[in-house]
Amino acid sequence: METLDEAELCFPQLLNTSCKKRMHPHSESMLIYIVMSFVSLLTVVLNLLVIISISHFRQLHTPTNHLLLSLAVSDFLVGLFVMPFQILVMEPCWLLGDLVCLLYYFLPFITVSASVVNMVLISVDRYVAICYPLHYSTRITQKRVQIHVLLCWIYCVFYSFIILYDNLKQPGRYNSCYGECVINIFGAVHLVFAFILPISTIVILYVRVFVVAVSQARAMRSHITAVKLQSSVTVTVKKSELKAARTLGVVVAVFLMCYCPFYCVSLSGSDITMASSTNTFINLLVFLNSCLNPVIYAFFYPWFRKSVKLIVTLQILQPQSCQANVL
Repeated sequence: METLDEAELCFPQLLNTSCKKRMHPHSESMLIYIVMSFVSLLTVVLNLLVIISISHFRQLHTPTNHLLLSLAVSDFLVGLFVMPFQILVMEPCWLLGDLVCLLYYFLPFITVSASVVNMVLISVDRYVAICYPLHYSTRITQKRVQIHVLLCWIYCVFYSFIILYDNLKQPGRYNSCYGECVINIFGAVHLVFAFILPISTIVILYVRVFVVAVSQARAMRSHITAVKLQSSVTVTVKKSELKAARTLGVVVAVFLMCYCPFYCVSLSGSDITMASSTNTFINLLVFLNSCLNPVIYAFFYPWFRKSVKLIVTLQILQPQSCQANVL
């Protein structure tokens, strides 16, 4: 009986302080490994194609695409680093130590926060493009977007340090036994700054964009080319801008569907534990969002399909390929 009890412990030599192994059905574990590995690989490949496309082809060097590039980078990091760590969580015990445990949470906090902030920036970009088209070229420039993207990533790293400050001072301090990976965060603060404020901003801006886009669509159908805005100036919104707004609206909608369960469940309490079925499911939803974004681009953006064709056929290695027409 003693041998059986020891076999159930993560560290049999530490009888009084070792955690018990979390046993999962073999079929369930294999299914999760296969799904996570496939999603991870697909996420890395698809977002890498987005990164190469926007970085290489000069026609795609627009303010909006720079925001999509930043979002693709965060999604790429999710597939490259965060998802493999999540696969390790399914092991019966955490054997990688307290520092790696902290890193396991630190990377997702940065990438998730970056995705949220990038979505806010994308919403602001579409809001200005649709509601104030005459001022778009002066207010939203490539240099300003690049500065805001840089500030976005700096903020996300700094914010992650703040939210995990207690854990950084003494990694593993919230573990109840050896073989466990538990952290403590400022749940209320994180809920407000990482969920309520940004999500509210995104929803409010896109409601405004949707209202203006609908009015523009009706105007176009009735062959009216001008719409009167709040400033009493008559302007025309380009059809391409409306299409971009609809496409990015789909991106935002998918983002909300994938991230809302994550925050609603994980922030219901301040303690975050790993390897539970609920935790695995909501994390998978978040990771799936990183994979779905480039899939949405492939369906809605012809330039992405053309770029992928040039990349896969290695035509981007030819001289002056960056000048290729992909629009």
